[in-house]
Amino acid sequence: MHTEVPIAADARGLRIGIATSRYHDHVTGALARGAQQAFLEAGGVEDDLVLVDAPGSFELVSIAHALASRSDIDAVVCIGCILTGETTHDRYICEAVANGLAAITARGGKPVAFGVLTCQTIEQAEARAGGSKGNKGVEAMVAAIVAAQAVARVRKIPLGRPA
Repeated sequence: MHTEVPIAADARGLRIGIATSRYHDHVTGALARGAQQAFLEAGGVEDDLVLVDAPGSFELVSIAHALASRSDIDAVVCIGCILTGETTHDRYICEAVANGLAAITARGGKPVAFGVLTCQTIEQAEARAGGSKGNKGVEAMVAAIVAAQAVARVRKIPLGRPA
């Protein structure tokens, strides 16, 4: 089931990093293009996107950390595709990436959106990269924009309790 976020994404003035795994490039490329288009459609400027390639999804964690550590980046979108294989290797990668990205967000307070597909087949991944299930790269970018807006609003709330 797909749920719409009832907050309008406004990317004006935001600078967002996109880290994209090149493993399963035809899938991750489509996800990244969707994320970039969503940023532009939300009012962002192409020069405010910082695009970084990663060899695989595991490496997204270190690249996301580097991007989130920059003071000129408001949010990070991580794009990847992990498929179930003959062994349990995919489970370890998925867990490491999810936990690593969550830790970056929790420690730094900067949104890191999880645009990493975790599918059983390449056909399932393709359906989520612009096919019948939409484009999860678009959804990750919208989440990053909305979260960055929320963080900015929270930072503007005056400290202390009203008298």
